[in-house]
Amino acid sequence: MLKPGEYHQRDRDRQPPALTPDYKTSVSRSPQYALISLENTVSEITGPVFGHTDIDPLDRDLLHNYAKPGESAIGERIILHGRVLDENARPVPNTLVEIWQANAGGRYRHRKDTYLAPIDPNFGGCGRTLTDENGSYHFRTVKPGAYPWRNRVNNWRPAHVHVSVFGSAFCQRLITQCYFEGDPLIPICPIVNTIPDPDAIEQLTAKLDLNATIPLDTIAYKFDIVLRGRRSTLFENRLEGN
Repeated sequence: MLKPGEYHQRDRDRQPPALTPDYKTSVSRSPQYALISLENTVSEITGPVFGHTDIDPLDRDLLHNYAKPGESAIGERIILHGRVLDENARPVPNTLVEIWQANAGGRYRHRKDTYLAPIDPNFGGCGRTLTDENGSYHFRTVKPGAYPWRNRVNNWRPAHVHVSVFGSAFCQRLITQCYFEGDPLIPICPIVNTIPDPDAIEQLTAKLDLNATIPLDTIAYKFDIVLRGRRSTLFENRLEGN
């Protein structure tokens, strides 16, 4: 359980604003009225509790966790790994990390995804794992493909993996996106460009890690996740869950 500590105001220069008209759907999704803070109750500040017996080792292997016996997902095989750290670079152990993504063709296994890329029958597109005592996690998967989206006439999302990290309470859940080093779509993506700080974009980009690559098998990318930890976000001097 995280201990009480000093809280700091959210860095408004680093986080993207809610309303960014170039990202078209933010116009309807952004708040229309002033924000309010709600006091946390026991249900928000306790749990979740996950044990290693709740997570199957196959859950982090997206190459096989949805595949038929003897088969595998199709695409560029990658390892996505890193550490979950607090604001003082200390490891955060036993934290649930979940990912979901499109397949190698850029299509999600979702009934509302109508992109013409085919569904991979051996790829479910989601996985989960717990960090170890060093805050480390890793997944085996395929590199997701880029896909078009109905923002403007010709916008494409860079290859990305959605990442969810649970803290020590249900209201402490971070959801972000991990991009891949060298992708030319990153600097022209309207969603990425809502982020005002170039360094923040750099931190959302997984770096090629040849040291973790399995020769003749799987290439690797490293993506560390840094949490604010006990120096959690405040909104108008009230505790706001991450």
